[in-house]
Amino acid sequence: MINLHDAILKLNPSVVTIRGDEAFDAEGNHVTYDKDAVKAWVNPNAYKEARAKAYAPLAEQLDMQYHDTMNGTETWLDHIRSVKEAHPKVDK
Repeated sequence: MINLHDAILKLNPSVVTIRGDEAFDAEGNHVTYDKDAVKAWVNPNAYKEARAKAYAPLAEQLDMQYHDTMNGTETWLDHIRSVKEAHPKVDK
């Protein structure tokens, strides 16, 4: 789901204040914006935020790496691959 305010700000550089779904410039004038464009906007950083939440804590990842080294397994690599596959990069 997009953040409505992020989309309005990104697509309308003159906007400095947003109240609800109404946008205003620095002088307090109402700014009309394309609501369809705002709804269609995709946050290019959304995948980064999703990945950050999906990755195991660093201490757990280090533990996975240690055990992988000792046991010849790929638990850590499997974890990283699964997160990256579940939350692919968005190329823009």
